[in-house]
Amino acid sequence: MPSEGRCWETLKALRSSDKGRLCYYRDWLLRREDVLEECMSLPKLSSYSGWVVEHVLPHMQENQPLSETSPSSTSASALDQPSFVPKSPDASSAFSPASPATPNGTKGKDESQHTESMVLQSSRGIKVEGCVRMYELVHRMKGTEGLRLWQEEQERKVQALSEMASEQLKRFDEWKELKQHKEFQDLREVMEKSSREALGHQEKLKAEHRHRAKILNLKLREAEQQRVKQAEQERLRKEEGQIRLRALYALQEEMLQLSQQLDASEQHKALLKVDLAAFQTRGNQLCSLISGIIRASSESSYPTAESQAEAERALREMRDLLMNLGQEITRACEDKRRQDEEEAQVKLQEAQMQQGPEAHKEPPAPSQGPGGKQNEGSKLKEIFDKIHSLLSGKPVQSGGRSVSVTLNPQGLDFVQYKLAEKFVKQGEEEVASHHEAAFPIAVVASGIWELHPRVGDLILAHLHKKCPYSVPFYPTFKEGMALEDYQRMLGYQVKDSKVEQQDNFLKRMSGMIRLYAAIIQLRWPYGNRQEIHPHGLNHGWRWLAQILNMEPLSDVTATLLFDFLEVCGNALMKQYQVQFWKMLILIKEDYFPRIEAITSSGQMGSFIRLKQFLEKCLQHKDIPVPKGFLTSSFWRS
Repeated sequence: MPSEGRCWETLKALRSSDKGRLCYYRDWLLRREDVLEECMSLPKLSSYSGWVVEHVLPHMQENQPLSETSPSSTSASALDQPSFVPKSPDASSAFSPASPATPNGTKGKDESQHTESMVLQSSRGIKVEGCVRMYELVHRMKGTEGLRLWQEEQERKVQALSEMASEQLKRFDEWKELKQHKEFQDLREVMEKSSREALGHQEKLKAEHRHRAKILNLKLREAEQQRVKQAEQERLRKEEGQIRLRALYALQEEMLQLSQQLDASEQHKALLKVDLAAFQTRGNQLCSLISGIIRASSESSYPTAESQAEAERALREMRDLLMNLGQEITRACEDKRRQDEEEAQVKLQEAQMQQGPEAHKEPPAPSQGPGGKQNEGSKLKEIFDKIHSLLSGKPVQSGGRSVSVTLNPQGLDFVQYKLAEKFVKQGEEEVASHHEAAFPIAVVASGIWELHPRVGDLILAHLHKKCPYSVPFYPTFKEGMALEDYQRMLGYQVKDSKVEQQDNFLKRMSGMIRLYAAIIQLRWPYGNRQEIHPHGLNHGWRWLAQILNMEPLSDVTATLLFDFLEVCGNALMKQYQVQFWKMLILIKEDYFPRIEAITSSGQMGSFIRLKQFLEKCLQHKDIPVPKGFLTSSFWRS
């Protein structure tokens, strides 16, 4: 069938040409007036489309896997079969598109004529028409398949591009992450390097700081050692200066005493054959010399060794001067006594010769010397001078022999300790029995305290040990403590497990408190008035305030308050005035009820005595001077 193959090629060529792309309708003449209308209308399928779809395409799909021929040849062979071509109008009409029913007979007649014209067409036209339809179908299927393949290809490309883009994105992220890691690593290396450099610099600074600190510490240590050395030297210099100054004061005091003795020799002027005014003039010059040395030493802080040596030479000269005067006075007195005896003998002989043998009458006893007060004042001064000389390192006559603290390295410490103990013991015994004795003992103790402060510290130590209420301090009983030890802490004397009586205990405590109250208000009259009291009334005010801030003890607190106020109340009143009266009112209104609350009926004596004393003082608005107080008139006498 070579003609059929050429026919298909021709159709294919015509189809590919420009003219073949046009739509041809072979029955357009049958439609007449609808031709132009169809040109204007949308394209539609041929009347054979349904037949081709129902008969040609299924057959082609069944035979296509069995044959290797092209679709065009298969379709052509299929079209050559008589079973695929309608033979009668009924058959063709059965596969033609349905037409709508017409209401009139004219239109139905036209359709029948059209159908007949279609039937009358030749088999070749039908065949060509079928080939055309088949070609269009195949071409459409190829286009659909190509489009599907193209879509699949595009999808594969898109998928590939998407995967490639994803991979590139991953690579970009990896590159970016790598870059960040690298930058971070570089930054960390830079930071570590900077840190190492900073640590190195810091270590260098620390080393320099340690070196400088070491040098500075050495300098500070040297400066501190130098300061300590200078301070020690200054302390030693001050101590030596104070010792020299006290020695100068002692020399001046002895010089004044010698000068007074020199003046006292005026009564023997009539007996002396020498000029007493020369002795007095030289004595005054020596006194002025020592006064000038002390004045110059005060201006230059402390005296020098040369000043002390010069003052000692002046004192030795004064002693020699007084000794020479004493020898002259003794010689004159001996001469006068011998002369008087001779005259008395002569008169006696004359009287015996005149009166005859009469009974011999003894001469009257010499009259008494100065009054008791003067003797007592002189005795106190003698005692003070003796103690002061002993503590100053001078030899002192005692028990018929000469003693000095310089004979033993611990001599001064021993003497100071025993002297302080003796002062307190006098308060414990003598003042407890005779209250007036507190003042002479206290004035000597105060003077010694002023010139020898260590003795004062030891006096306080012995006083606080024997009388803890002078602190004031109330010892408390501790668990496991023996009762005898606690009673000793309270100040009781315990001998052979026997505790002293309460009356004797209160008597001893009273004596020591009275001595303490006298010491804080008295000063040695011949001392340096420019210096303050080493332990003055301010300590008494503090003691009184501390007592009132403590809970009272039965019988003890009332006794000690009475003794303290009776001895020291007048001095505190003059010193603190209104504040002291406020203190007394506080005692009356606040402290009396507290004392009375803890005092039993058998111990009310001390409380009543204190209450009456205080009420009397408040009523008269005055505290009397204590009995036995050493006034200025005592020393003038």
